[in-house]
Amino acid sequence: MAIEWEVVIGLEIHAQLATRSKIFSTSSTSFGAAPNVQANLVDLGYPGVLPVLNGEAVRMATLFGLAIGARVARRSVFARKNYFYPDLPKGYQISQYELPVVEDGSVDIVLDDGTRKTVGVTRAHLEEDAGKSLHEGLGANSGIDLNRAGTPLLEIVSEPDMRSAKEAIAYMKKIHTLVRYLDICDGNMQEGSFRCDANVSVRHKGRHEFGTRCEIKNLNSFRFVEKAINFEVARQVDIIEGGGSIVQETRLYDPDRNETRSMRSKEEANDYRYFPDPDLLPLVLEDAWIERVRAGLPELPDEKAARFVAEHGLTDYDAGVLTASREMAAYYEAVVGALGGQAKMAANWVMGDLSGLLNRDGLDITASRVDAARLSGLLSRIVDETISGKIAKEVLEAMWDEGRSADEVIEARGLRQITDTGAIERAIAGVMAANPKQLADYRSGKDKLFGFFVGQVMKATAGKANPAQVNDLLKKMLAG
Repeated sequence: MAIEWEVVIGLEIHAQLATRSKIFSTSSTSFGAAPNVQANLVDLGYPGVLPVLNGEAVRMATLFGLAIGARVARRSVFARKNYFYPDLPKGYQISQYELPVVEDGSVDIVLDDGTRKTVGVTRAHLEEDAGKSLHEGLGANSGIDLNRAGTPLLEIVSEPDMRSAKEAIAYMKKIHTLVRYLDICDGNMQEGSFRCDANVSVRHKGRHEFGTRCEIKNLNSFRFVEKAINFEVARQVDIIEGGGSIVQETRLYDPDRNETRSMRSKEEANDYRYFPDPDLLPLVLEDAWIERVRAGLPELPDEKAARFVAEHGLTDYDAGVLTASREMAAYYEAVVGALGGQAKMAANWVMGDLSGLLNRDGLDITASRVDAARLSGLLSRIVDETISGKIAKEVLEAMWDEGRSADEVIEARGLRQITDTGAIERAIAGVMAANPKQLADYRSGKDKLFGFFVGQVMKATAGKANPAQVNDLLKKMLAG
């Protein structure tokens, strides 16, 4: 009898906070500077220098905690996490351990099939990032860039609640959406400002005890997370079914080979010799301050999606797609507002044709070559029957490529829809006269030929005839 396996996944997401300076120093956090020009004596760990906590990082962590319904600690403590890396100049990382600033939250995810699930968030704690090791050529030369050292991180640790790679991706995307809505992280995965470690184990289905987990480090794309988890699950199952056992360790994912490989044995908390940082006082937050932060919460993705369903009559799926980013939601609402309604039509065009052009050219909605006002102008020409929906697709392409408005494209290309009944009747009569056999067959009962006649009339009018009028007049004229 084949053994059924259950996957257990927990994610540790590292979100770089969008502060202008580092968490314990005044050095800039901007990306792309020449190596080692944004690291001062505090970042470099020089003797005698003292860290000073960045209040904006605390506000951002608190904002996140409130957004996920977590407990924001009135008192939290920074600790030293001791380990040696070439890009960790102090020999320890300032982090939070026993008393983090955020604990016991949750987020709701929706899978592609509509299944809903709640994933627990154990904690979210503040810490400093390490620097970056740079390896050139075939490994003969290595360098250290400490610009990133001291950049504020919010490490978001989930409960081991996910049971598939797809659930893990849905959770990661939800956190990604949330931190961008809150404007606390830019979410740029290519630059490393949003990345995660995945803890993966397997167990026999029905068992409550967890299997031995392996941690896959530094995954910086949704696709890599999914591939890495799926590979690791298959690897662990093969080992156990072959009579072996899983070793708790840290592994790296190689996207070129689509495999994980061992990096080091997995450290436990006691290996890091955590102790309270003597240079930093406990972080104490007053209730009044927390309430002021709460007042700054924006409309969150789930709230916005629920409003889109209630106000615009959208499906849960459509509302979820449109609220996946704050910018996409704002664009959609601007289209609906300028159009004065037609919410479903606007949703279809934003999610469909417009998104297709954005994806084709690798652009974000904020860089769309057709702004919300111009898209609403195009859709209004469908509503007033100046053009058909089919012609509107051609017009949108021209707007995108040429930077012109819908009306300018329609006039320049002569695309106005034919709504004159007499003109359409003359086109139908011409088609009927040119296709006597098909006309006879249709009138003898071959109803499927109706589509043939529709196509011929649209061809005869260069696609400009109003489709609804064509259908109505064809039915009458074909009936004889």
